[in-house]
Amino acid sequence: MEIKDIIAQFIGTNLYTLSPISDGLINTTYLLEDKTRDEKLILQKINDRVFQQPEKIIHNHLLINELLRSNHYHLQIIEPIRSLTGELLVKDSDGEPWRMLSFVENSLTFITVPSLQTAFEAAKAFSYFLTTINTEKLPAIEDTIPDFLNFEKRIADYKTALKNAVPYLKEKAKTEIEITNQFLSLPDQWIAMEKNNKIPKRIIHADVKISNILFDQDHKALAVIDLDTTMISTVLYDFGTMIQSYTNTTGEDDGNAENNFNPEMYEVVKEGFLFYLKDKLTSEEYDHLDYAAQVAIYIQELRFLTDYLNGSIYYSTKYAEHNLDRTRNQLELFKGLRAYLGVL
Repeated sequence: MEIKDIIAQFIGTNLYTLSPISDGLINTTYLLEDKTRDEKLILQKINDRVFQQPEKIIHNHLLINELLRSNHYHLQIIEPIRSLTGELLVKDSDGEPWRMLSFVENSLTFITVPSLQTAFEAAKAFSYFLTTINTEKLPAIEDTIPDFLNFEKRIADYKTALKNAVPYLKEKAKTEIEITNQFLSLPDQWIAMEKNNKIPKRIIHADVKISNILFDQDHKALAVIDLDTTMISTVLYDFGTMIQSYTNTTGEDDGNAENNFNPEMYEVVKEGFLFYLKDKLTSEEYDHLDYAAQVAIYIQELRFLTDYLNGSIYYSTKYAEHNLDRTRNQLELFKGLRAYLGVL
């Protein structure tokens, strides 16, 4: 089944144009312009190697949208579009799942953070989104990527990779391994807080990069998008990964980066994140925001290093030392954050 056959199942016409959207890292995404209805839509092939049960994505998306509507959410809501036969997932001849989503007109996206004010607006939008969907009773959100936030498993995977890595890779990463090993106990407090129910379980977005906010022409938030990784966990993860993503003054591929942590960005992101959430967080959550930022950067560094030691089999790489450069970049960011927080 060709892509035109997938499209026909959704819109029933061949009067359209199709343009790839290339900034996604997991799914394959297109902008579809339906000439018959003069309407723009998003067509997406879900990567079922990452999301092995894509129906869970649809399930979660519908639940989240219902929460947003019932709580009078004022940003735009991305709606799943049903096929002509009423399906929200259509499979091609290879068994790969496709979906269609509503499109937000006149919107902007950013791959990197263009300014402090835009970062604040993004963090505030995620704060509003999280406040809106976290009501008194948690809905039946399903885990779309099992063990994604299992830090014990991340550390165990690293130790296994280190044990089994070929000597050449271990030698090349000798300095990075030494630093990583110094902080192996850093996530322990996070793990203990979760196990002992010291921090509440909430719905989180879990992919809070700035490209998952749509902005208007004045850089005000229009919509939060990409709900594929929504799960039940701790909002500390969303804050931590926002800091990991927004405060880096270089691309994460830059292994020669120096002083790549932006403290002003840290403060505006925290301000935006707390804009709606401050009165909703428990004291345990609030008091561990700085700690969460450290853990999030460290875990990302650990994942890059693990993949490097495994022979770079998970992350897409363009050259042999790509994951090692990413590791070095995150370690520099980690060092800068800890110096700013005064914990070195």
